[in-house]
Amino acid sequence: MVNDAQHRQIGKPRNILVIEDDRDIARLLELHLHDGGYNVHVAQDGTTGLKQALSHPYDLIVLDLMLPGMDGLEVCRNVRTKPNYTPILMLTAKSTELDRVLGLEVGADDYLTKPFSIRELFARVKALFRRMEALDAQRTPDKQHLIQRGDLVIDAEKRKVTLCDNAIDLTAKEFDLLLQFAQHPGRVYTRSQLLDLVWGYAHAGYEHTVNSHINRLRAKIEHDTSRPRYILTVWGIGYSFSE
Repeated sequence: MVNDAQHRQIGKPRNILVIEDDRDIARLLELHLHDGGYNVHVAQDGTTGLKQALSHPYDLIVLDLMLPGMDGLEVCRNVRTKPNYTPILMLTAKSTELDRVLGLEVGADDYLTKPFSIRELFARVKALFRRMEALDAQRTPDKQHLIQRGDLVIDAEKRKVTLCDNAIDLTAKEFDLLLQFAQHPGRVYTRSQLLDLVWGYAHAGYEHTVNSHINRLRAKIEHDTSRPRYILTVWGIGYSFSE
């Protein structure tokens, strides 16, 4: 049994929205997360869940993939069109890699495959909050929100990217990956480091996810993908962003 005191938040409790149509699982999540010190709201279909997600400020959304009315992927896509970033932990009864990757592609930050243990749930929740705290700590009032590298302009606050004054349509993870690079030009990252920083600790072993995202990112921002100007390959190590 997870020690509730270990998960109780100091100061103002965090708000979590659980979107889950299975009443037993929803109730289980509500009870344990509440015992862990969180304020928990529950929605049992995608349409209602999306409405709540867009009308109230939440610190985390726990989102089931298979939902009546609107599935979890569509809910996730809609949440990611809004400027305020809320981490999403996706729940799925499906165990195929394709389902997991689809969730991550549309903007989920992490996933749990049913059945899962309460201990693992808390580990994922705490890891997501740690990551958001680390990102918030990097944002100071004086920090420049606009990052410009040649023709490429990244608006970190509005999560928008332009190239030669043309808007570039990026997925949530593509933007996170590009921002991680652009904020640290010249730093060399291994694939494992990028997985940890952009996707979270839980995805070790999925280095090919980094490769596929970088390939798609290059296709969108590089004039010539065979001779990239921005995201450079450091052979035998990983990748870096041009200085």
